[in-house]
Amino acid sequence: MKQVAASVISNEQLLGELERPHARAILGSWIIWLRCPKIAREAQPGQFVMVGCGEECMLPRPFSIHRVNEKSDMALLFSAWVDGKGTNWLSQRHTGDTIDLLGPLGNGFSISPASKNLLLIAGGIGIAPLYFLAQEALSHGGKIKLLQGASGAFKPSVKPNPSQLYPKELLLSEIELETITTTPDGKKGMVLELLTLEVVNWAEQIFACGPTAMYRDMALKKRGLGLEGKPVQISLEARMGCGRGVCYACTVRTKNGLKQVCQDGPVFDLDDIIWDEFAQA
Repeated sequence: MKQVAASVISNEQLLGELERPHARAILGSWIIWLRCPKIAREAQPGQFVMVGCGEECMLPRPFSIHRVNEKSDMALLFSAWVDGKGTNWLSQRHTGDTIDLLGPLGNGFSISPASKNLLLIAGGIGIAPLYFLAQEALSHGGKIKLLQGASGAFKPSVKPNPSQLYPKELLLSEIELETITTTPDGKKGMVLELLTLEVVNWAEQIFACGPTAMYRDMALKKRGLGLEGKPVQISLEARMGCGRGVCYACTVRTKNGLKQVCQDGPVFDLDDIIWDEFAQA
């Protein structure tokens, strides 16, 4: 774990503004590249960093490590919320700016050496930590299938990518991609609709990142989705105050007792979490 002042290499808006009548509105999504070799060289897929987001934010914000490159630069992928001080601040950073980082933090994904067929499930902006995982798996000869879902409730006036899907041209070419776009009312087009028995049987391990509601569905409908007996790892999002296990703000109940997302996670086995404790939404 290192505390560093990282310089901004680039900050590009990828996805457009998103209207969500019954949820927080999103201004868009950005990918920011940072020069921070001390963190990038130690980072493992699924880990995260705490980012100092300006004077108006008393506490740092957690962000998944999205990518690293051969120069040991690191990318973060994030959505900026209309009412989010931290993400708004980060979206406005420019080349040459300096950002305070702490990381890498947490426990990441675990790929079994025997697993060659990996299925990745990304709901919303869930590709954020999964890209790094795909990089690692492909470098060891693995095969990747990615199921990607996102909302189609965009505002026509601002639409770098009107489907809200992660741009295909930015994905590694070896990834086999299947996508679905949710209808504005949220009733059709959920990413789990892509989860067929054929693709589940193909996968030796499954990794997912998305909203809590998606995880609940996966856990409570395992038999119908064909997931019984399949190892499924998820990246769990939680509010954090420190990222180091001091404040206990990110505590969750598991079948093995209370755990902290920042230290014990953010990656957990799907079956370990007590999902009845989570809200339906």
